[in-house]
Order: sequence, then structure tokens, then C-alpha cells
Amino acid sequence: MAADFPTGVRVGAMESLRMIDDWPVPTVAAAVVRADGGVAGSRGPSGHRFELASVTKPLAAYAVLVAVEEGAVELDEPAGPEGSTVRHLLAHTSGLAFDEPRTMATPGTRRIYSNAGFEVLGEHLEAATGIPFADYLREAVFDPLGMTSTELAGSPAKDAVGSLDDLVRFAAEVQAPKLLDPSTVRLASSVAYPGLNGVLPGYGQQKPNDWGLGFEIRNGKAPHWTGVSSSPRAFGHFGQQGTFLWIDPDAAAACVVLGDRAFGPWATEVWPPFTDAVLAELAG
Repeated sequence: MAADFPTGVRVGAMESLRMIDDWPVPTVAAAVVRADGGVAGSRGPSGHRFELASVTKPLAAYAVLVAVEEGAVELDEPAGPEGSTVRHLLAHTSGLAFDEPRTMATPGTRRIYSNAGFEVLGEHLEAATGIPFADYLREAVFDPLGMTSTELAGSPAKDAVGSLDDLVRFAAEVQAPKLLDPSTVRLASSVAYPGLNGVLPGYGQQKPNDWGLGFEIRNGKAPHWTGVSSSPRAFGHFGQQGTFLWIDPDAAAACVVLGDRAFGPWATEVWPPFTDAVLAELAG
């Protein structure tokens, strides 16, 4: 049964969203979602299915957190390399390498962004529940939220495909949780293992490289894919297929952008001023 989200909300124009029309991206869609679940503005083909790339990770993390609340797994149970836990895997502190199950550090000592860690996480949940991770994710997150065009077609780290309409529903859920207890979402969007340094892909070494449980935490990182005016409390994720999702509690809003051009210098140039323009319009 789908969660009870607001319907019939009038979609405002939000002039700042027109900026995506000038981006060097073949197909792009964007939306701003208020904390009450209403859509403040939307632009582009909202039903088009995009490769989400690493925006898959917050979706996968949400499913794991549902499993934690259901008692199928525990955050501090062993998972991954020796000494690592489910919490370490979610927070990119398991010590696993970026794209292979090779241990590079003692768990909890470095922030190593790891696709392999999320793949191990998926395998761990499968073993605990007896349900393929893609099915668990669909049953725990996609179906209840009515995300009918989203599916996981491979790795829990990067292989979801979905639409703007669906990600809007997820952005509304994170801001006003119905599938999770709000305290669990606050935990996921707070820094896990504070003070750890690491590389933020595409943006270089960050000291510290703060992360929650499946969500990256903005804090004082520079350079960064969000805006100069983004709150330090902002959190979210971006993907290498030109996608991102941020939630800014201070702005009481979230923004989803989905595109079909690989991340590169174009994105580092246009994403921050876009976010700043969205935040300025929301504040105005």
C-alpha cells in the first residue's frame, strides 16, 4: 500500500529551474520538494527514466535502515572485512577499496568511498533475509512510496534506474519519514565516525570528509557539488551520470536533478550556482 503523500499540489514555476535549459546535457529534469511534501517547482520530462548512478546509494541505504528497524539486521553486527559492521559499510569506513573487495584500512580509521562496500552490504542483507536485495529494496522502499518506474538493475551502489517523479517521492519521504522513524533518518543524516579524512570523488581530498549512513554530509567541504549558500547540515548524494539529490533542513526543502551526461567539469561549473539560485528563490 502506497504511503499517503499530498496530491493535487500546484506546481510552481520556480524561475531558477529554468537554468537547466542551458546545461550541456541532452535530457535533464529537476524538481524542488518542500519539507511538507509539496512540489515547489518542476522542469523537464518528469516521467523519463534515468540511470541514477550513485544516487542509488541513498535508496539502498534506506532499505537497509528499514531492515534495521524490522530487526532483520543490526547496525553494529559484523559485516564486510574483519572488524567492520553494517554501520561501517553504510558510512564508507569499512576499509574496503573503491571498486573491489580489497581491504585498504582498518575499519573506522579512514573514509574510503566504496562501491564495493555497498555491494557487500547488499549481499549481507540478502543472507540475513533470504530475499534478493533488489526485491527487498522494491518491497521496502519503492512499492510503499509508489515509485513505480524505479528499479535496481544490478549493483546496490550504482545501478538503479528511475524517474524524477519517483525521486520526488523519495525526497518527500526523507524530509517527513513514514517508512522509518524520524530518529533513524536523523541518525542517517548525521556524521558517522566524525573527523575522518578522505577523497570525495570528483572533488578531491576533504578534511574531514563527513558522511552519514548512506548520505554525504555537506558541512564545510570545499569545493563541493552543492552551493556556497547550502547549509552545513545539507545532505544527499550525486552520481556519475549527472544526477544529484540534496536535502537542506535549513531551507526546509530538497532538490532532485536527473540527467544523462556523465559527470565532469560541466557539472562542477553549473551545479553550485544552480543550487544557490534555488536556495535564494526559496528564501525570497
